Amino acid sequence: MLTAAGGPSTPRKTYVQIQAALVESPGGPFTLRTLDLDLPRSDEILVRVTAAGICHTDLGMRQAWPRERLPMVFGHEGAGVVEAVGDAVTTVAPGDTVCLTYQSCGVCQPCAAGTPSYCEHAGALNMGGSRRDGSTSHSGPDGTPVYGNFFGQSAFATHCLTTASNTIRVPADLSPAIIAPLGCSVQTGVGTVRTVLRPRPDTTLAVFGAGSVGLSAIMAAVADGHAVIAVEPLAARRTLARKLGAAAVIDPTTEDDVAAAVRDASHGGPHFAIDTTGRPAVVPQALHALRKQSTLALVGIGTAQFDTMPVITKGITIRGVTEGETNPAEAIPQLINLYRQGKLPLETLITEFPFTDIEAAADATLAGHVIKPVLTFA
Repeated sequence: MLTAAGGPSTPRKTYVQIQAALVESPGGPFTLRTLDLDLPRSDEILVRVTAAGICHTDLGMRQAWPRERLPMVFGHEGAGVVEAVGDAVTTVAPGDTVCLTYQSCGVCQPCAAGTPSYCEHAGALNMGGSRRDGSTSHSGPDGTPVYGNFFGQSAFATHCLTTASNTIRVPADLSPAIIAPLGCSVQTGVGTVRTVLRPRPDTTLAVFGAGSVGLSAIMAAVADGHAVIAVEPLAARRTLARKLGAAAVIDPTTEDDVAAAVRDASHGGPHFAIDTTGRPAVVPQALHALRKQSTLALVGIGTAQFDTMPVITKGITIRGVTEGETNPAEAIPQLINLYRQGKLPLETLITEFPFTDIEAAADATLAGHVIKPVLTFA
């Protein structure tokens, strides 16, 4: 509902009243609150959220977010319907079904070169907790500022504000629960394989970590005819990796030498590897598993210490990857086509939760009970 606030002697502020999952203390729970959200500025889009995926980035940032930028609304895998647009927006219109992704400026050198995931202003646009000019779009009922703009959306809410760079029109017949993960985890996994590594058909890929990013990478590699080795400690995820076409699965908790097990399963070592975990032990395992003149893509955020000897003597390339190095305006329609062709059976990854159960969904994610929790809105 649209509401006008302010009296005759004060500036009028027009806003929409929303329900949002608020984090009010470092590492604190998601708490549902009623907030006011600004109506869109000239370059902004008001989206009614229909689904939002929970990503480990949301949960990690909940722990690490600075106290001075709380309370905060997270969420960066939104799907929804456009309700209003600013007068400068031409890419979408009210009533359009959209997938939300990361925000980029569109004019810096990486953006102009077609790699917006490396936008020079990505930090301010996606991780600042406010608009680029420092203003906040959310406020409490008493007018207290509330931080948001997470990945240019803050989708853990019934409504959010976005911009043209991170709002991609999609077909209306797709389930919102399928659309939501396309904007981050799915495009990251698929893009790392298809955009960055681009393996030849006769090569082998090892994927460390069979979460939503890793399994998306496995789907893409299998669809393109590559042999895939999945390294994953959780039995249910290893089983799913097999069902999705992995040639072999390895439980790293039962192997004395994970690298040797990967080499054995890939007949001398994979040509490519992806670390989706960010865990300290994984990069050394991958480096020792890989064959000569191979490539390791680092997708998971974390820390690692490793011996440079295998990197040098094998001529290994280590490659960091953000958001699959994709241009969402091109990548998301391609992902939808792959889904429609049956090559990305995303429903095998998704567990739906009502938005009101967001804390239970977060707990299930951290416990490893679900792969990709998606919040749905009535």
